[in-house]
Amino acid sequence: MTYDDQNADLWRRPDAGAEPGQTTPPGRVPPAGYAGPPPTDPPPAGWRPPTYVQPPPPRQLAPQDFDKVEAQEKEARTLTYGVALVAAAVMVVLSCLLCSRVLF
Repeated sequence: MTYDDQNADLWRRPDAGAEPGQTTPPGRVPPAGYAGPPPTDPPPAGWRPPTYVQPPPPRQLAPQDFDKVEAQEKEARTLTYGVALVAAAVMVVLSCLLCSRVLF
C-alpha cells in the first residue's frame, strides 16, 4: 500500500491543534455558515388561466332505507356462515379420508 497518492491528504489525521470534528481538508476554506435558500421571484400577476365555467353545486344523496340495509346485511351474514359450514364439513370429510388411508 502506498501513501503518496494525490488524495492522501484527505485521509490523513488532523493536526494536534485542530478542533475536534473538523473535517475540512487542507487547502480548502470551510463554509462560513448556511446562507439560506436562494431567493425566488414571485410569479407574474396573471399566471393562472382564466376560469369561465363554474361547477354546479353538489347534488343531494338518495335517502337510505336503514331497515332494508339491515335485512341485506343479515342475508349476507347467513350466506357467509352457510358457505363456511359447508367448507368446514368438506375439510372434515377429507381429513377423515386421509387419516383412514394412513391408518389402514
